Amino acid sequence: MDASSFATAYGLSTSIGLRPFLVLAIASLAMHLGYLHPAHAFAYLGSDGATWLLGGLAALEFTGDKVPVLDHTLHAVHFATKPIAAALLVGSALPSTGASPDLATYALMGVGAFNALGVHAGVATLRGASTSMSGGLANPIVSVVEDVLALGATLLAIALPFVGAVVAIALTIVLVVIARRIYVAFRGRAHERAVA
Repeated sequence: MDASSFATAYGLSTSIGLRPFLVLAIASLAMHLGYLHPAHAFAYLGSDGATWLLGGLAALEFTGDKVPVLDHTLHAVHFATKPIAAALLVGSALPSTGASPDLATYALMGVGAFNALGVHAGVATLRGASTSMSGGLANPIVSVVEDVLALGATLLAIALPFVGAVVAIALTIVLVVIARRIYVAFRGRAHERAVA
């Protein structure tokens, strides 16, 4: 397996943690146009129908994530969809020798799913803090930032896999640091209230 495939897979799974349907739609379009070459078992992701369906779901996700309350519903649903989407894209990005993925590919699909879930946990923490501090009014702004990050990271993962992987690592580190600070701040407030 070539290293750029692993870098692409990692970059895409991290991007999925931000926006699953946007990333799937872009990857599907890249497959459809011949920029990504999926493993045989995942070739359907680049079909006309998949590209149109994922594009429609990305448009719904983009719109819905800007609406307070609906955005939290989407984030709850994404606890299931993001790991599945990441596993699919990791499986498609890694070359396969047969009609179905081998054991190593399945293991890496699982790693990609956990990666997307971890990024999602960081994003959900950030979104929860945004809601509690602004009453949800800042959430559309946070959503646009997530859209831009997901779009940029996805394009980098496809066009420049190694750069995309470095950006994905940096994004993951930033999310972990921010989520930890938010957790510590809220835990400190809860402790102050309990003492008072």
